[in-house]
Amino acid sequence: MPGSSYGTMFRITTWGESHGKGIGVVVDGCPAGLPLCEEDIQTYLNRRKPGQSKYTTARQEDDAVEILSGVFDGKTTGTPISMIVFNRDQRSRDYNEIASFYRPGHADYVFDQKYGFRDYRGGGRSSGRETIGRVAAGAIACKILKELGITVTTYTRSIGEISCMPENYDFSRLPLSSLCMPDADAETRAQLFLDKCIERQTSSGGTVECIVKNAYAGIGETVFDKLDACLGKALFSIGGVKAVEIGDGIAVSKALGHENNDQYICKNGIPQKISNHAGGILGGMSDGSDILVRAIFKPTPSISRTQSALTKERTCREINIHGRHDPIIVPRAVVVVECMTALTLLDLLLQNMSSTMDNLRTIYHRT
Repeated sequence: MPGSSYGTMFRITTWGESHGKGIGVVVDGCPAGLPLCEEDIQTYLNRRKPGQSKYTTARQEDDAVEILSGVFDGKTTGTPISMIVFNRDQRSRDYNEIASFYRPGHADYVFDQKYGFRDYRGGGRSSGRETIGRVAAGAIACKILKELGITVTTYTRSIGEISCMPENYDFSRLPLSSLCMPDADAETRAQLFLDKCIERQTSSGGTVECIVKNAYAGIGETVFDKLDACLGKALFSIGGVKAVEIGDGIAVSKALGHENNDQYICKNGIPQKISNHAGGILGGMSDGSDILVRAIFKPTPSISRTQSALTKERTCREINIHGRHDPIIVPRAVVVVECMTALTLLDLLLQNMSSTMDNLRTIYHRT
């Protein structure tokens, strides 16, 4: 199966299945000398692990990471970093019946059409547990970015039709928020909405928003590797993402030119934009202002409500999906969006080191 690797200079390859022995990732291209331990990774994995509230799957996994290579005496060595998380709480019997039919909204049918065979235990590679590898690698990317003064803040912007209001944002509450929402009032309303979804045996979609601060201007290439194009690819690769917005996103289709253009002023000789409709990206490159990106997720397809499914014999039958599933994946997907954004930004930032002779002289010039 090709397509399990991402990145050029900072390259990751994820592996493993939902109900296999474990999930893991190999990170190639991490600079030597970065202080790194398993706790640095675990902090990020804890944000996506299941069983933390009634709004997540009841599957109980510690998601404890082990670093197998690439770190010595507490620092990265410049060689590939391999990490693994063992699966402990598989209940594959919940999926035995699924072998005979294709679940609505899942990748079951297309997997069979492509390979003539599929791992039906929780979806195999198409399961959300695949994102463990992305988060483990993204934790390293986030740490490198922090060393460079770049911060990535990600949160749930909306659930269903309930949206957080910017004037109510309090990012200090995110670690204790069951829905990872910075707006307490919106979270209360979203919890009531999700309770009703659970009662109705259905699920909800939502939006994850990510803000990158202090990114240098000029990150990204001008043609096929535009920063926004790469972010789009990275976020669309996350299961359940059906749309990606940069800055004002689809709202720009209703704007006029003089409204949408971000005009400049200079303060003490430093260029600044009056607004940020572009979301911090112009011509495929970062412009030095906040990078704003959103990932829009569809409702979780695994629901217990009766649905019509296609069988392998090309008939239809009614099904009720059993197992332990999230009524909404958005809160656990927040850290996945954060990590994919960090991986993309770091990879392009490393490529940017060779964009000028001055950069090369800084690194290689011998006095």
